[in-house]
Amino acid sequence: MTAASVAGSYTMGFTSMMSDLNCNHLEAISGLSTYALGFAIVPLISASLSEEFGRKPLYNYSGLIFFLMFAMIALAKNVQTVIIGRLLQGMAGSTCATVVGGTIADIWSPKDRGIPMAVFSLAAVGGTGFGPLIGGWIEMNPTLQWRWIQWIQMIGQFVFLLLTLVMRETRPEILLEHRAKQLRKETGDNRYRARVEVERPKLVNLLMVSCARPLYLTFTEPIVTAISLWIGLTWGVIFNFLSTIPLVYQTVHHFNIGLIGTTYVSMIIGAILGFLTILKQQSLYLYVGFQYLDASTLANQRHRQNYSKRGPEARLYAACAAGLMFPAAMFIYAWSTLPQVHWIVPNIGITLLMWAAYIIYQTVFSYLSDCYGTWASSASAGQSLTRNLIATVFPLFATQMFERLSYKWACTLFACLGVIMAPIPFVLFFWGPAIRKRSKVASRLTEI
Repeated sequence: MTAASVAGSYTMGFTSMMSDLNCNHLEAISGLSTYALGFAIVPLISASLSEEFGRKPLYNYSGLIFFLMFAMIALAKNVQTVIIGRLLQGMAGSTCATVVGGTIADIWSPKDRGIPMAVFSLAAVGGTGFGPLIGGWIEMNPTLQWRWIQWIQMIGQFVFLLLTLVMRETRPEILLEHRAKQLRKETGDNRYRARVEVERPKLVNLLMVSCARPLYLTFTEPIVTAISLWIGLTWGVIFNFLSTIPLVYQTVHHFNIGLIGTTYVSMIIGAILGFLTILKQQSLYLYVGFQYLDASTLANQRHRQNYSKRGPEARLYAACAAGLMFPAAMFIYAWSTLPQVHWIVPNIGITLLMWAAYIIYQTVFSYLSDCYGTWASSASAGQSLTRNLIATVFPLFATQMFERLSYKWACTLFACLGVIMAPIPFVLFFWGPAIRKRSKVASRLTEI
């Protein structure tokens, strides 16, 4: 949650930062983009490193770097230092976010990990609204402002560091390796070996595969390509909103920065509604997706046949609704950014937007895991790369776009892009099995 909240809280301190560091708005907003850039690059290698060397070391080292970057940013004397600190912080934060999915997979079986993943997604998506909610009121205090946004978050991160010290390793292969080392030490018999010790590839080869495979899947697998573009637009719009919501509420409704931060509570409410929707989706998935394993317990044979035809597409019921809700929410927001429209209306649009975004975010990880099995981490890394690269670019042109097109027409343009993307979950829902059957990778993984 800290990694997500840091993305948005940073934008609340722009006014005092630009005055203190004598920089312009584009330079300040570059720190938001470089943070997303860090999230785009590092997961290509961190997921594989966590699988070969364990989850706990990555939690410890990346958490420490993330913690120290707060101090680097808070003590910065120029905006260039802030931008570099945000890049390094994004790289460290992405490691924690990537490894969490692997940790959940280590602890829970596929049919039981839906709710833990939903809780993780709630923190990841809802956290983007929690940071600005607190940061806005810190910025309001003339004795605190942008530097103390960093210091206060650093205190919260210190709690996470303490927790990582008492955490235990969860990667099964690494636990076996530790057990083998212990037995060798106790017995003096060097024949005790874990499989991972014998078959561990060279680090160079491991890094080459972990970087090349996500790119290969992204450009050659239609499902990964479509999913990446869909969630990429979603994430780009969210980061665009993080950077432009203050402009809208300040210029249109004349809110102060504290009240502007409070409007981000709409993001938290939307994420909670998405979480509740995913709980319903998960119960539907379990009913349609797992009861077929024991036909004697299945009262309705039609549901068993339904799943046998759709397979992983049982994950997409809520996603189809979210595909329509996402552009609708942007249209509501776009056409309510007018002085004569009450401020609660754009807040409703933001709530619906985050509701849909949460469902899309959660569905992408679950669906790719079901489709690509042992290559799921690579497929997820591919969509993560696309998603965060788009999030890197969107804030850089958002302000200029809003100034030239107006808030109404700029958001309408994003809504039209959402309409273009809306058919993706429906296409996958009805024709996903046929697409996977024609795919060399997906069909082979299904056979395995």
